[in-house]
Amino acid sequence: MAPSIDENDLDRRERVCRAVVQEAGCSALDWFERRAGIAVSLKGPMDYASEADAAVERLVRGRLAEAFPDDAFLGEEEGGETGERVWVLDPVDGTANFVRGITRFCVSLAFVSGTRIELGAISSPATGELYLARRGRGATLNGAPIGCAATTAVERASIEIGWSSRLPYGPYLAAIGRMLAAGIDFRRFGSGAMGLAWVADGRADAYLELHINSWDCLAGILLVEEAGGRVNDFLAGDGLRRGNPVLAAAPGIAERIAELAGVPLQP
Repeated sequence: MAPSIDENDLDRRERVCRAVVQEAGCSALDWFERRAGIAVSLKGPMDYASEADAAVERLVRGRLAEAFPDDAFLGEEEGGETGERVWVLDPVDGTANFVRGITRFCVSLAFVSGTRIELGAISSPATGELYLARRGRGATLNGAPIGCAATTAVERASIEIGWSSRLPYGPYLAAIGRMLAAGIDFRRFGSGAMGLAWVADGRADAYLELHINSWDCLAGILLVEEAGGRVNDFLAGDGLRRGNPVLAAAPGIAERIAELAGVPLQP
């Protein structure tokens, strides 16, 4: 178990987290506005990387190393180390959107101490939205408190389902089939972090992905928890390094969505 962190330490980490994510969002937006000239590579099916991803990750890594030199850092592009206290970053979540000029992309940063996500921040710079959550302190959007939707009937639910090539498509198609049979509307917008943020602010009723990496979802998971939603135990079984399924849902439909998805929720 990680050594306890006092409130003053967490206050400082929260301030740095907010400032760094805002700066990273500005950098990502600058790259977005001149994206026609940037290099893009394909790491795998539907898995893009760009100069912007690498540059934003270097920026955040440097800022956090200056502020917290003893903390570990894990980023999507350049990897890193895990430890008792670790920052986890996706510098541009939604790169496929980003390179096509679609504004649904974001910077996602989380701080994990031991087995708990303590801080999470998501910057959507193209829309001017900054989400922030601190364990036990609630979730905010641009400083205003947010909460999950009050939906209680699954046939009225609108959920987002993400997928990737890390798993066969069969399980995804089966889950989608069960959702459709239950009368649930589903969609996919290409950013797991933003999908989770939308669950936290009530624009979506649930987010499901059967395998996702930690940098894509840790900040969003904490946002949903602090906004009153339900989530699965993502960090179980070395989810930090290896990824896991993620399910986050509004409280009134969470149990039924979990049953249809086949992903158990935390108590």
